[in-house]
Amino acid sequence: MAKRPDFTRSSLLAHFEKLPHARATYKQLVKELNAKGALREALDEKLNQLVERGDLIEWKSGSYVLTSASREFLSGRLQMHRDGYGFVISDRPVEGMKGDLFLPPDALEDSMHGDQVLARIARIDHDGRAFGEIVRILRRAHVFVVGEFRIQRHNYVIPHDSRIRQWVLIPEGLEKPPQDSDLHRIGATVRHVEKVEDLDGMIVNVEILDFPEKGEPPVGRVIEILGKPGDFGVDVEIIIRKHHLRHLFPRAVLAEAQAIPASIPQEEIDRREDFRGLPIVTIDGETARDFDDAILVEKLDTGNWQLQVHIADVSHYVHRQTAIDHEAMLRGTSVYFPDRAVPMLPSELSTDLCSLRPHEDRLVLSAVLEIDNTGDVVNQRFAEGVIRSAERMTYTNVQKVLDGDPEQCERYSAFVGRFKQMEELALILNRKRVKRGSIDFDLPEAQFTFDELGEMTGIERTPRQMANRIIEEFMLAANEAVASALESHGVASIYRIHEKPDPKRVAEFAELAESFGLRFGSGAIASKTFARYERKRDGRKVRKEITVYEGSDHITSQAYQKLIAQIEGRPEERVLSYQLLRSLRQARYAAENVGHFALAAKSYTHFTSPIRRYPDLEVHRTLRAWLQADQPGFYAADGVTPRPNPDRMETLRVLADDCSFTERQAAEAERDLIEWKKVKFMAEKVGDEFPALVVSTTRFGLFVELEDLYVEGLVPLSALGDDRFHFEETTRRIVGQRSSQVFKVGDNITVRLDRVDEIEKTMSFSLAGILGRAPRTGGKILTAAKGNPSRPKAGKPKKGRKRGRRG
Repeated sequence: MAKRPDFTRSSLLAHFEKLPHARATYKQLVKELNAKGALREALDEKLNQLVERGDLIEWKSGSYVLTSASREFLSGRLQMHRDGYGFVISDRPVEGMKGDLFLPPDALEDSMHGDQVLARIARIDHDGRAFGEIVRILRRAHVFVVGEFRIQRHNYVIPHDSRIRQWVLIPEGLEKPPQDSDLHRIGATVRHVEKVEDLDGMIVNVEILDFPEKGEPPVGRVIEILGKPGDFGVDVEIIIRKHHLRHLFPRAVLAEAQAIPASIPQEEIDRREDFRGLPIVTIDGETARDFDDAILVEKLDTGNWQLQVHIADVSHYVHRQTAIDHEAMLRGTSVYFPDRAVPMLPSELSTDLCSLRPHEDRLVLSAVLEIDNTGDVVNQRFAEGVIRSAERMTYTNVQKVLDGDPEQCERYSAFVGRFKQMEELALILNRKRVKRGSIDFDLPEAQFTFDELGEMTGIERTPRQMANRIIEEFMLAANEAVASALESHGVASIYRIHEKPDPKRVAEFAELAESFGLRFGSGAIASKTFARYERKRDGRKVRKEITVYEGSDHITSQAYQKLIAQIEGRPEERVLSYQLLRSLRQARYAAENVGHFALAAKSYTHFTSPIRRYPDLEVHRTLRAWLQADQPGFYAADGVTPRPNPDRMETLRVLADDCSFTERQAAEAERDLIEWKKVKFMAEKVGDEFPALVVSTTRFGLFVELEDLYVEGLVPLSALGDDRFHFEETTRRIVGQRSSQVFKVGDNITVRLDRVDEIEKTMSFSLAGILGRAPRTGGKILTAAKGNPSRPKAGKPKKGRKRGRRG
C-alpha cells in the first residue's frame, strides 16, 4: 500500500526547500505528492493556509514559491509611525538588508498597524537600508479597537494607539452596546449612557465590521463603554483591549469550572503517592493568591540531599478538548499588572482547587531529586501525588528567619532548621550552575507603589534576597530534571530553549566593552565585508557592501559569566549589564530541543507554573501520560525505540509558536501599562532635575536612565548645550565640535525633564549638569524615596503585584 502523503506545514515547506529555486506549480505538487481524490482537497486547503500565513507566495495563479527563499518578497509584521510611514519587521533575515523594510505612506495600501503583511522589496541601498511596498495583507491584527468616541459631522472612534492612523466610522444605530452584552471588568465600573451625545469624549471598545478599503475608513460598532479617560481602572481596561487580551471567560468555561467537584475522590487519593504527613511549605510573595509550587528539603543518611518539588496538578482538572482547555490555550499565560491580574484559568481553579493552600488536600505532580554535595542529581523520580501544605510562607518572612529575626524564628520554630537546609542546598545548586557557565544577571527590578486611587506614587528597587533565590534554584532544578527525563526516553514534549546570541550583536557589545577597557570572550568576533554588484531592471549596476559576522560557535555562556564578574561593583556595572542582556536572544518555546544558552543547560522546560502558563500544563500532561505508560505515538512498534509521532510533533510545533506569541503579547501589555503609569507619574515633574546614567548613544542624542526612578528618556543633541554635537559611529561617542565635550555610555550626568508625551509615552530631557557637576541653582533633584513634595498624599501607599522568578 502506498504511503499516505503527509500534508503538515513542516513537511510541505521541507518539500519546497528541496525543489529548484523553491518553486512549484499546483499540478507539479499534486503529481509529486501523489495527492488524489480527497487528498487533493487536503493539499489545496493546506496550500491556501500557507499562503495566508505568508510561508508561500502565490506569485501567479497556481504557481508557488517559498517566501524564505525569495529575494524579492518577505512576510512580516507592519509597524506604523503616527506620521504616516511604516516598517515591516521581517519574519526572516534578508541577505544584504539591515534593519526593517521601510514603507512610505503611499506604499501602505489599506493596511493597519500590526497587520501581518506580504511586502515586495523594491530596493536595498548600499548601506543596507531597504525600501518596499505592501503586496497583500495576510492577517488583520485588530478585529477590535479601543479609543475615544468623538462626535463631529459623523461619529468616529479615535484609536488609543496613535500608530493606528485610521479613525473608525460608527454608523447611526451602532453607537451604543447591545443591552445583553456579557461584560467582565478587571477594575473599572460598567458604564451606560442614555443618549449618544453623552458618549462624546468617552473611551469605548469597537468591533471592526469593515476594514479600510480604497481610502475609505474602517467601519465599526461600539461593544463596550469603558468610561472617561481619567476614571479609576480605565487605563488597565484600555491596555487589555489594546493588546487584545482575553479578559472574559465564556459562559461554557465558567460552567465547566463550577461543575468540578470541590472534594477529591478517595479512589484518586488512594492511587497516588501520599506526601501529606510531611512538613511541606509554599513560599510566595505577600500578594500571591495562586500557589503553584510547594517544597521540602531533607538531609539523607548518605549525606546527600533530597529535594521535593510538588507542583499543582492542573492536568487532573483541565482535560484536552474541553472549553476550559480551549480558553487556556488561547490565553497562553496569565497577565500580571501592578495591582491586578488577568488569569489563564477561572478563579475556581486558579485560586481554589489547584492552588496549594495550607492545611488542605491538593493533587500534585512531584519531582523527587537526590542531590549530592557538588550539586549533581544522582537519582530522580516523578510521581502523581497528594499533599497537605503545612504552612503558607512569604519571601519576607522566610528571609527574616534566615537573618535570625527573633519574632519570626519563634513563630516558625518548627521550620527554622528546614529553611537553613533549603538555603544550604540552594547555594550548592547555584555553585553547580555557575561552574557549568549559567549566567546570573542580578539586575535591579523596579517595584511600584500606588495610592488608593491607583495612581503611581513612587518607584523603588525590589530586593532579590536569599528567600527568592531558594525558590529560583529549586524550580530550575525541577524544570531541568523533567526536561532531561522526557528527552532521554524519546518522549515528544515542549522545551524552553534559548539559542546562542547573534554574532553581530555580540560583536557590537564587545566593542562597547573594549571602550571600558574590558575584554569579552576568548577573541574578537570575526567579520568579513565584501562587495556584490546587482543589475537593476533599468540596467543599472548597483554596488552592495555586505558584512558577515562569523564565529558564533566560540561564543559561550562562560564568556558572559566572566565579564559579569569583571564589572561587579564598578561604576559601569549597571549599564554594561543591561547592554549585555540585550545582546542575547529571547528565550522561546519549541518542540525541538537545542538547549538553553543562558542556563548552560542541555535540556530545559517549563514545568513549575501550570496555573499561569499553558506550556507547563502541556508538559504536565506529557509527564502524566508517560508515568501512566499511556503513550500513543511515543515509541516504535517494538515498544523500546524512541520515535516521536510526526502528527504529535507538528501539533507541538504549532503550540510552542502560539505560546511564545502569547508570552510576548503579555510581556508587551505589562510593559505598556508600566510605561504609561511612569509617564503619568513624571508629568507632574516637568522642570525638575535628576541624576541620570547614559545608557546608550545614537545619532540623534543620548538615552538616559534616572538613577533612582528606573525611568528612561532622550536627551536630544540640541539639548546638550550651545555647541554643535555629532555622533561618532565608530566610537559611539557624542562629541562637541568646538568644545570637544564628550558624552559616552556610562557617564553620570544631571538632566532636566523638559517634556512628557503621554501619547507616545516618551520623555525628553536637557543637560543640567556634567559628570557630577552640581545641578543649576533653583532646581530640585527628586528621588523615588523623596517623591514630589508638592503632591498631596491620597492614602496609604500599597505595593505593586509581583510574581517573582520561578524558572
